[in-house]
Amino acid sequence: MDHPSTCHETKLTLDVNGQPHTLAVPPDAPLLQVLRNDLALNGPKYGCGLGECGACLVLIDGTPARSCVIPVRVAEGRAVTTLEGLPARAQAEGDALHPVQQAFIDAQAAQCGYCLNGMVIATVALLERHPCPSDVQVRAALSHNLCRCGTHLEILDAVRRAADLIAP
Repeated sequence: MDHPSTCHETKLTLDVNGQPHTLAVPPDAPLLQVLRNDLALNGPKYGCGLGECGACLVLIDGTPARSCVIPVRVAEGRAVTTLEGLPARAQAEGDALHPVQQAFIDAQAAQCGYCLNGMVIATVALLERHPCPSDVQVRAALSHNLCRCGTHLEILDAVRRAADLIAP
């Protein structure tokens, strides 16, 4: 993915995974492009480019956001967390992986793995809002994330396992 015209680059400072990054980029460039091309963060995936599949999910101030359709300027001054930033959250509590990541591994919730970024990010956001979600809440939180491989049952199991790992 190439940036739109570089004639109108602006210096922006982004807080990504707890680290400040000052970059000269077109302010209307999709956040996903900047994360992947400028910061070499490959957790968020390019799926549809329309904000419909969920592969590009990141957290912006703790809220799931589809980075393929968000201009990078919108993220300035806000905390952006990618899949790569989740272990840092867990390491603060002494774990190597975020509990959601560990639960997805334990439940073998990946086949091709392309949707995993979005599924994990959506699950982290869900469990921060609802530590013990109902199946209806889980399905609603993941309803806009597409899995083409059919590992839906394993993904639901992973979310339940993550809730158990996180529960006090």
